[in-house]
Amino acid sequence: MKIVRFTESGRTRIGKLSGDRVIDLSGVAGVTDSMRHMLSVLNTLRPALEAVSAPAYPLDQVRLETPINDPQKYLAIGLNYKAHSEEARAAGIPIPTSQLWFNKQVSCLTGPYDPIIYPNVVEQLDYEIELGVVIGQRCRNVKAQDARAVIAGYLVTNDVSARDWQKRSPTFTLGKSFDSHGPIGPWLTTADEIADPLKLEMRLSVNGQTRQKMTTGDMIYDIYQQIEYLSTVMTLEPGDILATGTPSGVGVALGKLLEVGDVVRAEIDQLGHIENRVMAEQV
Repeated sequence: MKIVRFTESGRTRIGKLSGDRVIDLSGVAGVTDSMRHMLSVLNTLRPALEAVSAPAYPLDQVRLETPINDPQKYLAIGLNYKAHSEEARAAGIPIPTSQLWFNKQVSCLTGPYDPIIYPNVVEQLDYEIELGVVIGQRCRNVKAQDARAVIAGYLVTNDVSARDWQKRSPTFTLGKSFDSHGPIGPWLTTADEIADPLKLEMRLSVNGQTRQKMTTGDMIYDIYQQIEYLSTVMTLEPGDILATGTPSGVGVALGKLLEVGDVVRAEIDQLGHIENRVMAEQV
């Protein structure tokens, strides 16, 4: 199932994608405006959700919103693709010997087709396509072999990065958390639809020119190892988003950082695509 948040006639609610239509799920008992709540009861509600066929709206006549609007955590791992680590090493960046995690503040989240704002205080704006993993149940101390059971689904993420601000702090958080620097979507594809999330091709283009292309199999620490590592430290909650690393070809390595007017398209097999235009900040 592909679960969306959409706006139609000025009202935002939760729906599911069926071909080129969005089916409104707000009439199902137990569905609220919160995607976090939706995921916490997804297994219970699934038969009722799958049975709904109306009301339905053409996909091109609704506005798709950020699929997860109220996560408690948005966590991202750095230097987790082999080829990306090598391009970082070539630039003189030390390669971590363990998983390197940082926060993206949830206020950075934006919709799959909303603009990326180029802040006036930023000089180096970059892109990073990543497979987003969304947690489906409250969990702690999950073993890697059991981690698949706690995943609600997957989506496309672009870990937009203000490189100059990222370099100012060893935690990366400020450079990763400007408003609008967390486009995700276009919908949440539930885990049962993806046979192997470690065999998905990822592609990112800027103005139609391919910049990143790699499969998720190039990860150093796979998504199950990531969940084990994180859940050793903290309780993971329904709706938490994990950005699982970016492949090689980032703008800072290519000498091709983002500029105002650029259109960034990020696509992952079976998950769809997001597309965001870079716009100047208006003060």
